[in-house]
Amino acid sequence: MKKSIDTFSKQFLAVICLLTAGLFSCSAPDTSADIQLQFPSEHYDESLDGRLIVLISEHTDTEPRFQLRDDSQTCQGFGMDVNDWTPGESLQFDNEAFGYPVRNFEDLPSGEFYVQVLFHKYETFNRADGHVVKLPMDRGEGQKWNQAPGNLYSSPQKVTIRNGRLPALSIKLDQKIPPVSEPEDSKYIKHIKIRSKLLSDFWGRDMYLGAHVLLPEGWETHPDVKYPLAIMHGHFPSDFGGFSATPPDPDLEPEYSERFDVDGYNIMVRQEAYDFYKTWTGPDFPRVIAIKIQHPTPYYDDSYAVNSAAQGPYGDAITYELIPYIEEQFRGIGEGWSRFVYGGSTGGWESLAVQVKYPKEYGMCFAACPDPIDFRAYCLVNIYEDENAYYEEGTFRKTLVAGRRDYLGNVDASLRDMNYRELVLGSKGRSGQQWDIWEATYSPLDDEGYPKRIWDRMTGEIDKEVAAYWKENYDLAYILKRDWAKHGKDWENKIHLYCGDMDNYYLNNAVYLAEEILSETTAPYYNGEVDYGDRAEHCWNGDHENGNHTSRLRYHQMFITKYVEKVRSVAPKGADLKSWRY
Repeated sequence: MKKSIDTFSKQFLAVICLLTAGLFSCSAPDTSADIQLQFPSEHYDESLDGRLIVLISEHTDTEPRFQLRDDSQTCQGFGMDVNDWTPGESLQFDNEAFGYPVRNFEDLPSGEFYVQVLFHKYETFNRADGHVVKLPMDRGEGQKWNQAPGNLYSSPQKVTIRNGRLPALSIKLDQKIPPVSEPEDSKYIKHIKIRSKLLSDFWGRDMYLGAHVLLPEGWETHPDVKYPLAIMHGHFPSDFGGFSATPPDPDLEPEYSERFDVDGYNIMVRQEAYDFYKTWTGPDFPRVIAIKIQHPTPYYDDSYAVNSAAQGPYGDAITYELIPYIEEQFRGIGEGWSRFVYGGSTGGWESLAVQVKYPKEYGMCFAACPDPIDFRAYCLVNIYEDENAYYEEGTFRKTLVAGRRDYLGNVDASLRDMNYRELVLGSKGRSGQQWDIWEATYSPLDDEGYPKRIWDRMTGEIDKEVAAYWKENYDLAYILKRDWAKHGKDWENKIHLYCGDMDNYYLNNAVYLAEEILSETTAPYYNGEVDYGDRAEHCWNGDHENGNHTSRLRYHQMFITKYVEKVRSVAPKGADLKSWRY
């Protein structure tokens, strides 16, 4: 940690100047940033480890801590690791800290700006594999660095930057993010939390899994009925959202959605939630138990639902601890055919992954806009054949690889800059962001116990040994092809994939490759479904009638119905397909 090196350098230079007076003209150089930081003892009385993040923005319509993003509208960020920072100690921010999108302080533009600093707190884990690592523990918020309870931050402070130099700043991180409130049970929605023995053993401390459980209409009045389990995978859910017994407030002020370019989207969301409640409790909807799982890790808001070297046995913990517990508590059927999984994006990858990894334990998967399911198309990178992830390289020039586009193909972020943003937020894979969680899920460990990089984060050079490990363990399309002779009968009728052909992150490319593999299966033929949305962006899930902004709110209605229509193809002879259809 660099606490006072700049001060020492100035003093040393002054001594040299005195000794050589009259021989040389000597003066201490200006530094581009002199930021002194403290946190008060009333927030913490022990020393802290973590990540310090300096944020610089042109405006405070929202706080700078909420403005760091991948596109051109981002604010500026700089990040540095901190160890053993004690209360009241003055800490100087590292003048050489890595920045995004501007790399160095001295290259910042001149003008009036606002500076805010946030400290993302780490904890020490003594894992069962012998590694001691420092990581941010989830504290009920779903691994959001700018909202994590216990993190410290400062109020935005207005500054003038001239010629790449900030004025000397003394900043106190005197604000602490409060705890998150737990959701309350209702007639239909219950909340559970269990200690996972598998995960606790791995991490060397108590670790928990949770779920929000939506009970079917008539559950209390049909005590002898057992139900199928609808498992929605995806990012950390704070509750079972999208379900409300109350219609939208007619006086609710409409809000604009930048993501979907829709006015009054907040009202639409509430109306869809109320409509789902009426559908769920109505006379014709299938009676199943629906759940959303909470399984954040010290790396992300979601474990990706598989076992991994860096995160531990989350796949086994969910499949063999959490799900059987839910089925026992709420009268699930408890057999593989009666559990089906669905979700989009992260949840899409997870849905296919658990079906692939646990072929007999799940009865069907509906994977929408899945994260890369074939690493020959890891977004726009072929990790097996490409040498560099950031550039298309020729003899005389190289071109940045795109990271995100809109439905017309307009690119607003490069893959390199998306990775650089994560470098500001955390070293050693600790940003809590997308590219880091893929490594935390798919990679072997480095010597320190953190995930090995699939590519050098600064240069983009791909590590082929890591790529080979990814292929054998987590390239889902490759595993399907490799193991079809062994598990084809267990995967038959179960695999359903959906993706927009203009997915913002180019995820459709991997689906094309997976479709080729599935279409060539024999003995048995996979007999599932692959479908594409014309000019549809990320999160398209098979709905050809409505836009993404609507269909993304209807996963339960869509896929529970699809499962019930197809369940006879996976249920064993004599299975109960009637008692829960009251």
